[in-house]
Amino acid sequence: MDFSQLNKKSAKSFNDQKALIKKLSQGRVVNCPSCQQPIVLSLSQSTSNRAVAQCQQGCTFIELDLA
Repeated sequence: MDFSQLNKKSAKSFNDQKALIKKLSQGRVVNCPSCQQPIVLSLSQSTSNRAVAQCQQGCTFIELDLA
Protein backbone atom coordinates (compact mmCIF):
# COMPACT_ATOMS: atom_id res chain seq x y z
CA MET A 1 0.00 0.00 0.00
CA ASP A 2 1.45 3.37 -0.96
CA PHE A 3 1.00 6.63 0.92
CA SER A 4 -1.77 7.98 -1.29
CA GLN A 5 -3.92 4.92 -0.61
CA LEU A 6 -3.16 5.16 3.11
CA ASN A 7 -4.11 8.86 3.11
CA LYS A 8 -7.38 8.11 1.31
CA LYS A 9 -8.21 5.33 3.76
CA SER A 10 -7.42 7.60 6.75
CA ALA A 11 -9.50 10.45 5.32
CA LYS A 12 -12.46 8.11 4.72
CA SER A 13 -12.22 6.77 8.27
CA PHE A 14 -12.11 10.30 9.71
CA ASN A 15 -15.09 11.42 7.64
CA ASP A 16 -17.08 8.30 8.59
CA GLN A 17 -16.39 8.95 12.28
CA LYS A 18 -17.33 12.61 11.91
CA ALA A 19 -20.64 11.65 10.26
CA LEU A 20 -21.35 9.11 13.01
CA ILE A 21 -20.71 11.70 15.74
CA LYS A 22 -22.93 14.21 13.94
CA LYS A 23 -25.80 11.69 13.80
CA LEU A 24 -25.38 10.85 17.49
CA SER A 25 -25.36 14.52 18.47
CA GLN A 26 -28.64 14.96 16.58
CA GLY A 27 -30.18 12.24 18.73
CA ARG A 28 -30.34 9.64 15.98
CA VAL A 29 -29.79 5.94 16.72
CA VAL A 30 -26.67 4.55 15.08
CA ASN A 31 -25.78 0.86 15.29
CA CYS A 32 -22.22 -0.48 15.44
CA PRO A 33 -21.22 -1.94 12.07
CA SER A 34 -19.64 -4.96 13.80
CA CYS A 35 -22.10 -6.05 16.52
CA GLN A 36 -25.24 -4.09 15.51
CA GLN A 37 -25.64 -2.74 19.07
CA PRO A 38 -26.56 0.96 19.47
CA ILE A 39 -23.66 3.38 19.80
CA VAL A 40 -24.06 5.72 22.77
CA LEU A 41 -22.51 9.17 23.20
CA SER A 42 -21.58 9.92 26.83
CA LEU A 43 -19.13 11.88 28.94
CA SER A 44 -15.90 10.08 29.75
CA GLN A 45 -15.57 8.97 33.36
CA SER A 46 -11.78 9.49 33.36
CA THR A 47 -11.77 13.21 32.55
CA SER A 48 -14.51 15.82 32.42
CA ASN A 49 -13.49 17.41 29.11
CA ARG A 50 -13.87 14.27 26.99
CA ALA A 51 -16.81 12.40 25.52
CA VAL A 52 -16.96 8.84 24.27
CA ALA A 53 -18.99 7.25 21.50
CA GLN A 54 -19.07 3.50 21.97
CA CYS A 55 -21.17 0.38 21.62
CA GLN A 56 -21.86 -1.92 24.55
CA GLN A 57 -19.32 -4.54 23.42
CA GLY A 58 -16.57 -2.00 22.70
CA CYS A 59 -16.23 -2.74 18.96
CA THR A 60 -16.70 0.97 18.28
CA PHE A 61 -14.84 3.36 20.57
CA ILE A 62 -14.30 7.01 19.64
CA GLU A 63 -12.95 9.43 22.24
CA LEU A 64 -13.66 13.11 21.71
CA ASP A 65 -11.75 16.04 23.22
CA LEU A 66 -14.26 18.74 24.19
CA ALA A 67 -11.75 21.37 25.29
